Amino acid sequence: MAPVQTVKMSNFRWVICALLFLATTINYMDRQVLSLTWKDFIAPEFHWTDGDYGTITGMFSLFYAIANLFAGKFIDWMGTKKGYLIAIFVWSLGAVLHAGCGWVAMTVEGYDSVAQLGQLTGDAAVAIATISVWLFLSCRLILAVGEAGNFPAAIKATAEYFPKKDRAFSTSIFNSGASVGALAAPATIPLLARAWGWEMAFIIIGCLGFVWMGLWMWLYERPAKNKRVNQAELNYIEQDNDLAEAQDRDNMKEEKTIPFLQCFTYKQTWSFLVGKFMTDGVWWFFLFWAPAYFSDQYGYTSDSTMGILLIFTLYAIVTILSIGGGYLPTYFVDKKGMNPYLGRMRAMFIFACFPVLGLFAQPMGAYSAWWPAILIGLLGAGHQAWSANLFSTIGDMFPKSTIGTIVGLGTMAGGIGSMSINLGSGKFFDWAADQGDAFTFFGFEGKPAAYMVVFCICAVAYLIGWCIMKALVPKYKPIVLE
Repeated sequence: MAPVQTVKMSNFRWVICALLFLATTINYMDRQVLSLTWKDFIAPEFHWTDGDYGTITGMFSLFYAIANLFAGKFIDWMGTKKGYLIAIFVWSLGAVLHAGCGWVAMTVEGYDSVAQLGQLTGDAAVAIATISVWLFLSCRLILAVGEAGNFPAAIKATAEYFPKKDRAFSTSIFNSGASVGALAAPATIPLLARAWGWEMAFIIIGCLGFVWMGLWMWLYERPAKNKRVNQAELNYIEQDNDLAEAQDRDNMKEEKTIPFLQCFTYKQTWSFLVGKFMTDGVWWFFLFWAPAYFSDQYGYTSDSTMGILLIFTLYAIVTILSIGGGYLPTYFVDKKGMNPYLGRMRAMFIFACFPVLGLFAQPMGAYSAWWPAILIGLLGAGHQAWSANLFSTIGDMFPKSTIGTIVGLGTMAGGIGSMSINLGSGKFFDWAADQGDAFTFFGFEGKPAAYMVVFCICAVAYLIGWCIMKALVPKYKPIVLE
């Protein structure tokens, strides 16, 4: 009798995960270019205040929120491959267009060179500030529309290529691209801006997306059609499917989708929306404001050695610690016998406690700027681990055909939360700076007091969000379509 030969399982799903990680890294680098160049390069040229920058970041979040209302449905409609390609093309184009804002402002106002803009005073300076804000808002709109497609497409690809038990881990890997992008950004973007001007920073980072498009076109197909996925790996990927689902796949039948408005009738939808609304703004606040914080409070510009090291350290902590966040619910499921949702919620409660450390960032900053960098880094690590598991709750409870739509709705909610904190913070910081020692909070005065207020809000947002989510969906309850 001939020996039974076993075919070694291919692992192409991890190549797809790597592509999702790379896209998310590029995504966050593109949105980080502005935060690393505005305070020390762009603001002096265009005469921006904190309020101007807060308006740009806040409106970007609003654009992003609105785009996410449609992005998930668009990805479900176009499919993962085409939808992702269109999304990254649009956001890469938007990123590159930022570089032309100075030239357009100069031309419209009738000046001979961009260098003249920074020397203007009075009404001329106000005019340049106004038109430049509108130009950047236009570019941020294009960037936001494209970037809105990243997470719906990535989560959909994860649901296609990974069984439920591995989705939190794979999501944590590609989601760590957010922190890796934020980690790579301070080490490269300020140096590019100093060497060749802030315009080239936008162009070089923006063009990375066009390179990714070529890799995606070459490598991505659905698992059942991908020649790089053998039958053993396909069986592993499809292990959650029952016989009827397998037959549907073989017959190429389309799974039912949940009508858009009907999504709002499920508590599971509202649980995800609350989780995103309460916490996304925290991450985006630190992403957009951390370089300005270290420049304002400690005098370390984004292109200084110390400024680069502080931001790099902050996101290095986020990157290293956040990847393990995807493993914790797997431990609860495999070792403790919990169902996926219960294990995920238990892990999310632990991660929701990390941001409480943000309460100590501003007080400890009185001793050294390294303390805020470390504590904000721990807060960010908790956020990334939280976010990976929050995304995975969708795959646990919604049919695959509706995942993109739900992710889009949730990211819209997160964008609204981010708009609130970024727009409000910019105005708040300007007001607090004008008030000086007339405004105090926890022993701080003026703008430092305003930072302390915002840090306190960020510190408790996750625990409040977790409690509301648990109240809405106390037990594992997947949605089954008739």
